[in-house]
Amino acid sequence: MPEKDKPIIPDDRPVDKPDKTTDKPKEPIESSVGSVPSAPLTDKTNDSHPEDTVEHIVHSPKPPSKLKEYFDALLFAGVVALILKIIFVEAYRIPSSSMENTLLVGDFLLVNKFIYGATTPRNIPFTHTRIPYFRLPALKEPDRGDVVVFDFPGNANELSAPEVTNYIKRLIGKPGDTIKIVNKTLFVNSVVFPNPPDAKFSESVSRGSYTDIFPRGRQWNDDNYGPIVVPKQGDVITITPDNIDDWKTFIKREGHSIRLAADNKIFIDETENSTYKVEKNYYFMMGDNRNNSSDSRVWGFMPAENVIGEAMIIYWSWNPDIPFAEFGRLFDSIRWNRIAKIIH
Repeated sequence: MPEKDKPIIPDDRPVDKPDKTTDKPKEPIESSVGSVPSAPLTDKTNDSHPEDTVEHIVHSPKPPSKLKEYFDALLFAGVVALILKIIFVEAYRIPSSSMENTLLVGDFLLVNKFIYGATTPRNIPFTHTRIPYFRLPALKEPDRGDVVVFDFPGNANELSAPEVTNYIKRLIGKPGDTIKIVNKTLFVNSVVFPNPPDAKFSESVSRGSYTDIFPRGRQWNDDNYGPIVVPKQGDVITITPDNIDDWKTFIKREGHSIRLAADNKIFIDETENSTYKVEKNYYFMMGDNRNNSSDSRVWGFMPAENVIGEAMIIYWSWNPDIPFAEFGRLFDSIRWNRIAKIIH
């Protein structure tokens, strides 16, 4: 039984007196009857002052506080970083071995969120509480072989994961694809799917079956699995008393009720119906560490709407088993050969 995956972890500073001014003489006013010339002005004395004077007092601006400048700069940088994180690129840390040797525990990577269509936040910041979100237009759709970060949909018997948890796997099957594994060889639509360059396998082939394999009750395992068809929007699934348990959680996740009556009749949304039309597209995800990965072989199909982004590059890597207390060994723990490695 594969070890339970850990979620991929987001790699969540004096007063101046102006001169006095004098009033100007009023301009002559034109009468509606006729124009009346104004009387000539006489200069009584050169030293005379106007009767009315106005003093304009101008205060020099107070120089801005250095503390406020720093705060404004930090606020601006924070807003820019938040926008970049939400829409374009986000950093993550690998906490489990399910993608070895493509990704190792202690790798820090950048994920392109823009390429598949970025979304508004899926959870309240600094919490795992889900909130409604919407997706921006995508540049391309996820393709087979892409290393994808996604919102874990939940275990096979859960309607949804209780909190927002990010997983990272390789996309193996697109909507409508048929997946099959025979003695460790992966087939997609009856064609051998090439193993990733750094994929990891156990030496022996599993012969027994796992009790937690998806769908439940199948005599399948990690090395011999399927065939199984990845649902796509518009597919019509025939529901029978024999396979209702395979599709019960799937149909409920799409927002519908389903039950088997005592007389073996199927009711969907309390209407007798033996067929169900799929409303969304789905993907089949698998870890490169084939025999130590909790993936679609265990918890089922991943909805297309749960896609977050594509893994791009490892920007930092070290061995997390070396504690910080052993400062002298920390430098030796850095995996220099993995820094700036493009993820394939």
